[in-house]
Amino acid sequence: MESQLVGTVLAGVPLPLVLIDRAERIAAANAPALALFGPGIVGRHYIIAMRQPGLLDAIEGTLRHRQPGQARHVITGPSREVTYRVTISPVAGEGQAGALCAFEDITEQEQMGQIRRDFVANVSHELRTPLTALLGFIETLQGAARDDPAARGRFLGIMAREAERMNRLVRDLLSLSRVESEERVRPTERIDIVALIGMAVTALRPVADAAGVVIEVEGEEGPLVIPADPDQLTQVFHNLIENAVKYGAPGKLVTVSITRQLRDQARLGPSVAIAVTDRGEGIDPIHLPRLTERFYRVDSHRSREKGGTGLGLAIVKHIVNRHRGRFRIDSDLGRGSTFTVVLPEG
Repeated sequence: MESQLVGTVLAGVPLPLVLIDRAERIAAANAPALALFGPGIVGRHYIIAMRQPGLLDAIEGTLRHRQPGQARHVITGPSREVTYRVTISPVAGEGQAGALCAFEDITEQEQMGQIRRDFVANVSHELRTPLTALLGFIETLQGAARDDPAARGRFLGIMAREAERMNRLVRDLLSLSRVESEERVRPTERIDIVALIGMAVTALRPVADAAGVVIEVEGEEGPLVIPADPDQLTQVFHNLIENAVKYGAPGKLVTVSITRQLRDQARLGPSVAIAVTDRGEGIDPIHLPRLTERFYRVDSHRSREKGGTGLGLAIVKHIVNRHRGRFRIDSDLGRGSTFTVVLPEG
């Protein structure tokens, strides 16, 4: 095998490639492979460079039996694991034989597979509880409580609540799916964001009155026109304000602050910042990075009691992304939380 030709061929492939000769030493490696395993691997025995048993067994099998093989190679980095699918192919040249190892980065595929599995598990878990309750009460109504009007009325009320819980979950799942499908389509309609927030606050005043909470809007009086999808932004601020009312302290104030920023530091252009602040218990900083994950809850029991599905902030994040905006969460334990949406004016 001409070493110059081998080196040229390996250098032209963007995947990490390692060529192992019949003596079980690394005969050649391209630049991506040297970056992966280090610059001193050429000439060494392959066992020294690649220490993972599954990969070593696959290489040995190819060298011994001249059959293609496949293995996984996982590298644990400081922030995440990187997973490679390694394809080992027998190669032959003038008077020598060996194996060529090609490393394909499948980390993203693995992560997407894990996300799908987690999503199915979470949806199944969320639906199982109300379904179990409904089936149990139906069985009771068909049997012991058939002729008990008081029990029948009580059970039907619980069944209605559980059915509504499932309905909310399905509705939020459909909403999340729709928002994700439209995330790369920029909105073109121009709306008055101050008027939109005013309508959201008006719609939620009965909920706030029932909880003994006062909603106060401060800042810009409008009109303040930005490109936006009015239905989606209504969903964003309805969700944030309703959460502030539900999880804030009874009898306290929820503030919606609207501020125009002539030069946003991140986008170098005029923008509008809408901050929703409650005076509740606050959120432990350990939870803040994960609050926009699907089904993530700080207090699962309390969230379900208040009708939460665990999808609201995930929907908010995707809608804000579609509007080229930013979403920030700040919280102090014992003092409350602030959810800020920053939207560009142009």
